[in-house]
Amino acid sequence: MLRLEGVFPALVTPFTDSGEEIDEARLRRLVDYSIESGVNGLVPCGTTGECQNLTLEERKRVVEYVVDQANGKVPVIAGTGHSSTKVAVELTRHAKDVGADAALVVTPYYHKPADRGIYEHYRVLAEKVDLPIVLYNIPQATGVNLSWQMVEDLVEIPNIIGLKDSSGEIKYILTVIEKTGSRLSILCGHDEVVLPALAAGASGMILASANFIPDIWIRLYRKFKEDMAEAQKIQTSIQKICRIIVKSGPVGAKAALNMMNIKVGPVRLPLSVGGELSYEDSEELRIELERVGKIERKVLAPEIAVRGGAPEFAVKALMPVEGPKIMVGEGLAGEGPEVAHVEVIIGLKDGPVGEAFIKAKATPSAGHEPLIAILEPNLAVKPTTLIIPTVTIKSMRQASMVYGPAQAAVAKAVVDSVADGLIPEKSVDRLAIMVNVFIHPSAVDRRRVYINNYKAVRHAIRRALEGRPTIDELLENRERAKHPFKYSP
Repeated sequence: MLRLEGVFPALVTPFTDSGEEIDEARLRRLVDYSIESGVNGLVPCGTTGECQNLTLEERKRVVEYVVDQANGKVPVIAGTGHSSTKVAVELTRHAKDVGADAALVVTPYYHKPADRGIYEHYRVLAEKVDLPIVLYNIPQATGVNLSWQMVEDLVEIPNIIGLKDSSGEIKYILTVIEKTGSRLSILCGHDEVVLPALAAGASGMILASANFIPDIWIRLYRKFKEDMAEAQKIQTSIQKICRIIVKSGPVGAKAALNMMNIKVGPVRLPLSVGGELSYEDSEELRIELERVGKIERKVLAPEIAVRGGAPEFAVKALMPVEGPKIMVGEGLAGEGPEVAHVEVIIGLKDGPVGEAFIKAKATPSAGHEPLIAILEPNLAVKPTTLIIPTVTIKSMRQASMVYGPAQAAVAKAVVDSVADGLIPEKSVDRLAIMVNVFIHPSAVDRRRVYINNYKAVRHAIRRALEGRPTIDELLENRERAKHPFKYSP
């Protein structure tokens, strides 16, 4: 009997840049990347593979490409689930015919069949196609929970050999293992609880994040058997990545791969960047990928040089002509009344930004009075930073939000940007920063205002200094971009 152990990426399905067609070359490169990283198997056409956004013929082609490219180096577990038993049989038979090693079959969904229907779905499938079957429980997506009692019955069917559980419920995994013993390979499908699942007795994992951090998961899997304390450190170190991916699914996984220059194209509608993957989480994902060494930080920060006694503001690799520059970045974080939306402008004190800084401070508009950012009394941040409210201040409560937690967040974000090397220390005395801060008049949660504005300013500074969004990013998203507040009441 096939025993499934280790790390299995739930492969994304690469599309052309338009999203209209499957990109075979990109898919084959992704397979090679995964195998070269040392994974124990491949899982195409699952949830992360956008199986519901593919036609049946496309699903078949994806499985064919992956099986062919894997060429027997690792097992391929083809996603063949469908709400229709007849179609699931067709897809599973095709997977067997083209050489897949097993089929991953999600519980039938949409009509939400009763237990009898679920059992018959799997029984008929196993009877009609002689291929190892891995059950798939993901109730948050299907609306159907595969109960442990049902699994206990299904395990009696000879070619049902495994269970992928994406519910995140450790007690469920423990109960299934208690009831089925070693007869099933239990695979964790929830990135946030991999280590607890392994400790509970799972034999491996099928993960969306294994598309882009397979090596980290492989290291965790090995350390789990050798050094639990080290395994805990590894899980903790990628927990933010896991949270983002669990929330965003294929949107986040594809965004990460594209950031790493492993091009896989966009997701298909109705999925979208800015939807399942918020712009805030996209920036956080980029930061985390830098931290774990998957992408390099762009060293495009301003450098001050003195030539002939005159300072120059040069941003290498961003603009070919040296001279005064204005760098602009935008950040969005949080939701509801405490949402933070900031615009950051960075430039030389003796350039256009410095002039605007002085003018804003000298001639304030009523209700939009600017404030120098300070960490504490008599300790202004460097670079010198001016905060300007976007929304007209009409009450003391509004003023206390802007000049209290929001101001503190801006100051901390600027200081941390220097500490992290985003803004070079040698440049801080020559630069000026202006920050337009949006605080909704109905905001009441001071801590959330602080957290959201801190993140938004950090993101905005990074985007300004890295020259993002690039023209390629703008062109790629020109048809899909939506205003973040468009669908808010």
